[in-house]
Amino acid sequence: MIPDYQSIMLPMLRLVSDKKEHKYRDLIENLATEFKVTDEERKELLASGLQAIFDNRVGWAKTYLKKAGLLDSPKRATFVITQLGLDTLKKNPDRIDAKYLRQFPAFLEFQNASRNDNNNDEEVTTQEPSDQTPEENLDKAYQRIRKSLASELLNKVVDLSPTFFERLVVELLVKMGYGGSIKDAGKAIGKSGDEGIDGTIKEDKLGLDIIYVQAKRWKPGNVVGRPELHKFVGALAGQGAKKGIFITTSNFTKEALDYTPKNETKIVLIDGEQLAQLMIDYNLGCTTQQIYELKKIDSDYFGED
Repeated sequence: MIPDYQSIMLPMLRLVSDKKEHKYRDLIENLATEFKVTDEERKELLASGLQAIFDNRVGWAKTYLKKAGLLDSPKRATFVITQLGLDTLKKNPDRIDAKYLRQFPAFLEFQNASRNDNNNDEEVTTQEPSDQTPEENLDKAYQRIRKSLASELLNKVVDLSPTFFERLVVELLVKMGYGGSIKDAGKAIGKSGDEGIDGTIKEDKLGLDIIYVQAKRWKPGNVVGRPELHKFVGALAGQGAKKGIFITTSNFTKEALDYTPKNETKIVLIDGEQLAQLMIDYNLGCTTQQIYELKKIDSDYFGED
């Protein structure tokens, strides 16, 4: 289990208690060993996919200790314990966390600045700290907003007219790089009734391969079962295609998800949730409301020769 960043603080301080300089990367490796973090856990990324969760938590533990004055960084990516840090360890604390660090004026000043210059000291000292790092909190908030938007989008899609649904599928596939142009893709995919559409589409702009597409605009609860996929594979054969995309606004049964054609046919299943997520990824039916840029220190700029 990956430890939270506050649980990392005391072990990190103990690791540097020899008063020697320690490289940041070595600290990460030593802490991973101490907490018995597995290789699989080391590979787990934040929702942004930009940083490993464990590395991120070690980074914030280091930042908090440094802001409190218990750690110092004499040179790039290198850390040493301060006299204040040594004095803190002499008190033999059971745990060092954000609440414990509030006894240090430098850390309180850092927290006040981090909370939009909120001067209400009572609020700052009584609010319970989160075990999540700021990036993790931001990631979770982003995922909640995205999930809510996906739900709204799917509700809209289910209520679309057949013509509008056809256009939506065509536009999404073209945005994903299939079909060449919307005009070409629109000619290849047509209405078929049964609350859905089907047709063929180019795999790339040159049309080197053909993909058969079927999309069912079904309401939630009306799930796609294995028999539907058997028909789909048969339709592929009839079109001379070996690749297929089956889209539904509902869900697939477990039997359908487990189904694998015995021949060389390859099919991709996209359920309602995935459809909505793809619409978000490719800005279809939604617009950007706000952009937040996360920045960090450019170590190369401040690096020493």
